[in-house]
Amino acid sequence: MLKSLTALALVATPAIVMAAPMSDSAYVMKAGASDLFEIQSAQLMMDSQNPQIHDFATTMVQDHTQSTADVKAAAAEAQIMVTPPKLMPKQVRDIAALQKASGPARDALYIKQQKMAHQEALALHQGYASNGKSAPLKAVAAKIVPVIQHHIEMLGTMSTGAM
Repeated sequence: MLKSLTALALVATPAIVMAAPMSDSAYVMKAGASDLFEIQSAQLMMDSQNPQIHDFATTMVQDHTQSTADVKAAAAEAQIMVTPPKLMPKQVRDIAALQKASGPARDALYIKQQKMAHQEALALHQGYASNGKSAPLKAVAAKIVPVIQHHIEMLGTMSTGAM
């Protein structure tokens, strides 16, 4: 009985994972890659026949262009060198997959990718806002969090013919 209760307690108790603090430059690099992926994938979706997808993609270009500018400004204020953003290998693969897909299947793939990308972006910005070292970058990360949360809410209401 005690073993059963201990096992139940372990399953029912959420794990607390303490991530190592991220360096300022790593945050800037990852935020830049995230925004670049959002912008490039959204640009590919501008010709979607689904008005929800088209509108979401338009919002992604606008909002992620703004967050890139905000992170760059905060990095400059913190005297952190910013290099041009580069996509991560998974992001390159995701862009390639979008380029190969078409129609409603492409829309569904885009939504699936966006849900994952926005969860990752949310974790990145929340983590830095909580544990970062640079005050200007922490402030911008905290400012970006509700924008990403809104994107996640938008994704939750989207539908495609292929899903």
